[in-house]
Amino acid sequence: MKAQKLREFDKNELATQQREIDEQMFRLRFQLSMGQADGLKKYRVLRKDRARIQTILRQRELEVKKG
Repeated sequence: MKAQKLREFDKNELATQQREIDEQMFRLRFQLSMGQADGLKKYRVLRKDRARIQTILRQRELEVKKG
């Protein structure tokens, strides 16, 4: 998902997205451990999306402290 689209979400929506990504990553890790390598690309994309969400949440947290 694009960072610009994620920035439009509020804190609750971002938290919901993060929970969904965590759940999907758990399932994909399980599949990968069973030898199904077709989910590797999806896992990498999810990992990057999760990092984007965490970055946006941290930026907002710092803005609140600053201002």
